[in-house]
Amino acid sequence: MSDSEIILCIVKLVFGGIAAFLAIMLWSRTREPSWVCVVAGAVTGYAGIVYELLVKLGIVFAGDCLFPGTEIPLSTLFFTVVPLAFVIAAFILMLNKLK
Repeated sequence: MSDSEIILCIVKLVFGGIAAFLAIMLWSRTREPSWVCVVAGAVTGYAGIVYELLVKLGIVFAGDCLFPGTEIPLSTLFFTVVPLAFVIAAFILMLNKLK
């Protein structure tokens, strides 16, 4: 990894960690389903950042289990889709609450 990639990874880890920490702090104060989904999205997003770094460092191998019919690793697809799915669910829950 080059110096710029290392700096980018550190920035992602720091800001992702802050977001996940604050999300967990919010989770302890509210049990509203829409906010719980936002918290889950932030935490799984940070887990995805950590997983991506572990793959780049060669500690974890992502290519073991592939999505059927493609060359996309299931773990990478999971950490790409799930955080956004939680945010989408949060928006849907908030919209239903406003009706």
